[in-house]
Parts: sequence; structure tokens; C-alpha cells
Amino acid sequence: MPRIKPPKPGSRPDDTSLLGRLKLFRADMFRSQPERLYTAQMARMRTPLYSSFLINQPDLVRTVLDERPADFPKSDIIAGTLKPLLGNSVFVTNGDIWDRQRRMIDPAFEAGRLRESFAAMRGAGEAALTRLREGKTEIEFETAHLAADVIFRTLFSIPITESRAREVFEAFRAYQRAQPLLSLLDLMRAPKWVPRRYRGREHAHVIRTLLSALVSERQELIAAGRAPDDLATKIMTTVDPATGEVFSLEDMVDQVAIFFLAGHETSAAALSWGLYCLACDPEAQRDVVDEVHAIVGEQGAFEFAHVPKLRFTRDVFREVLRLYPPVPMMVREAAKPERFRNTKVPPGSLCLISPWHMHRHQTYWDAPDVFDPWRWQDEATRHVAKEAYLPFSKGERVCSGAGFAMLEGVLLLAMIVREFHISPCAEVPVPVAHLTVRAENGIWLNLSRRV
Repeated sequence: MPRIKPPKPGSRPDDTSLLGRLKLFRADMFRSQPERLYTAQMARMRTPLYSSFLINQPDLVRTVLDERPADFPKSDIIAGTLKPLLGNSVFVTNGDIWDRQRRMIDPAFEAGRLRESFAAMRGAGEAALTRLREGKTEIEFETAHLAADVIFRTLFSIPITESRAREVFEAFRAYQRAQPLLSLLDLMRAPKWVPRRYRGREHAHVIRTLLSALVSERQELIAAGRAPDDLATKIMTTVDPATGEVFSLEDMVDQVAIFFLAGHETSAAALSWGLYCLACDPEAQRDVVDEVHAIVGEQGAFEFAHVPKLRFTRDVFREVLRLYPPVPMMVREAAKPERFRNTKVPPGSLCLISPWHMHRHQTYWDAPDVFDPWRWQDEATRHVAKEAYLPFSKGERVCSGAGFAMLEGVLLLAMIVREFHISPCAEVPVPVAHLTVRAENGIWLNLSRRV
């Protein structure tokens, strides 16, 4: 059966002016990039004040992310853009502050915690199956509700309400559409005293107000000795061995905000694109259903031990993360002079690493724009993935919740597809790059319950 090519955004002409490229970048990073980036090993963009380098060569990516991360810290351009939402969270910090935050966060994601979180994930999935209705459905809201419910249950041991889920979804969507991945003033290296207009600040305030209330409630329960043993309690009571301190209320709101972005928004994006790809590929959808029936049964309850056995479903999710990596670009900054591919990289240059382009790079992948989960059964693909596949980043800043995300994605895909037959609608979703990879006008699917 011919494999499908799910939608990919258009590229800009090579002769677009600098101002035109910057305006396109602000609106949608994908459309500001030329088609040659899917074949280039490295590309340079010059501005009057600095240069940026998009790096697609695996050994250079490894240098930046894995081997010498201290020489390529996260750029404060990203921190400035995301500050209204994420504050001083682990996603944007560097140096000693980042070291301290990781020391206090990583224990919450130890291997045993995945097993403990499984019941909450399954409960959120079961609740979603009762909410979903047959017929034409905008699946991005449904997956956002589901992913937010997973975070609420695993972090705070409570399910999310319909009204709160709608409030969080609308606020995240409005914030993403209002706030670009990088601001033009920061890209142009405007001085810090030049006022920035952080669009979407009011939407970030909605999200942080909600999270602040939840964190405050949990602090009271911890003080009273009545807090449940979940991720929030674990993180809030973990003592930094170097300082003997725990997170303050403001620190904790910052960290929970990144958990929502990394654990809710990215998971929702990946799950919605996964359901779309399966809707467009009936053979892959049928193979997922057959696998789930063989391992879990047609009506059986999902157990933690089932998920590692759902190998094809895992390969589907891997392929979705390849085609639609939730975080499309990572931005680092050269701290000292470098030389890449015989090209000088001055201090202060931005080093842009784009999972979107690496995952679709014509040098590394066969039929890179094709949805082909069977490719992951080949040793050659697994070898390529070690160098050119980074949906969770690499090195010391690899996502702490990568194992959590894989468990969640495989489980929820399996649960939904076992219950519903999914087919595409006439509307073709167009991917756009904001903080995560979303569809410009939503993803519409037809759902019908399986008999």
C-alpha cells in the first residue's frame, strides 16, 4: 500500500529580503526557511549586528548539545520571549541556577515514578474516551484536554474539569499565536533598555494564576502532612543537597509552568498529529488495533506491563515525533569564537538546531516526508536515529520527562484507536511553528466507535 505524505508547510523563495525573512519568522518559522535547509549541513543568516547558523550536521549538533554544552548556553533571546509564561524555569536558565533546578527536579522522574504515574495516565485516557463523541471533531482541543488531565492527575492527583481544560487550552493557544518563538527586537540584538511588547502577556497570566493557586494549595497540604505522594509533592519537598533549600512558591510556579508546556502542550501536539497520521493511513491504524487486541484484548484494561509490548504503536509514535517534533527549534549561543565547517562562528552568534529540518533531512532519511512507522523496524533507521533524531534534545539538557512522554503517547494512542475508527476530514491541517508545532486552523477528524 502506498505510504502517505502528511502535510508540510511551504518554504520561502531564496531571494526574500532580510526584513521579509524576519517578518515571516515572526509569523511562522517554517515559512521563513528556504527549501535548501532540508539538504544543507549548515546555513548562515546574516543581519547587520550578528550572524545565526542553522546546524544540521550531526557531529556539530553533538558538539553543541552533548559534548560542550557550557560553550553553547541557551540564548537569553529565548528566555526573554518565554519569560511571561515560564518565568525563571529550568527550560530557560543556564549555569549554576540550571544545575540547582535539575538536581531538584530529576529525582521526580526516576524510573519507578513512571510505574506510579501509569494509573493517572490511564484514568485520564478512560475519561477522554467517555467525552469523545462520534462525528466530525476538532481533535487538537480534545488532545489538549486529555494531556492537561494527565498533568493534573500526575502532578496534583486531581482530574481537570471541563471548564478549566477549556480555559487552559484557549490561553495556551492564544499565547502561542500572539507570542513568536523569537522576537524581532531580540533577533536584531536591540539593547535591553528598548521596550519589548510581549504579546500574549494576559494569556500567560491566566495560566500562571491557575498554577499558582494549585501550588499554594499543595504547600498547605505539605505543611499539614496531608499531601499525596505525587510529582508535585516530590518536587516541592526535594532538598537541594548543595544548599539545603527547597523550591519557593515562585520557583515552583515557574517549574510547573514548564511541566505544562513540556508535558501538556507538547504531548497534546504530538498526540493530535499522531491521530491525524493514523487517520490518513488505514493500514497503520489497522495494525495498531490488531496489536492492541493481541496484547491487551478487545475490552481488557491496559496495564503498565502491556506498553513495552506495543512495539508497533511505539514505532508509530516515534515516526510522529520525527515528522512533527513538538519543539521545532532549539536556540544556543556561542560563548567564544568557534569554527564550524571551516566557517568562523563569532562569539554571540546564535546556533539554531532544528529537529524539524534534521528529521526531514534528505541526506539522513529515506523518503523523509513520508509517514512510515515500519521504517523503525530497520537497523539502518535506528542507526540514523542515534545521530539525526532529537525530539527530546540531547546531552545534559535532554528532556527529563522523555520516558514519561513516550509512555503517555503510546498508551493514549492505543486507547483511542482501540475505541474509535478515525478518518480524515476534507480540511487539510497546515503545520505552523509557534512554541510547539500546531495546525494553523486545527485538525479535524471523523470519529466512529468500533463495534
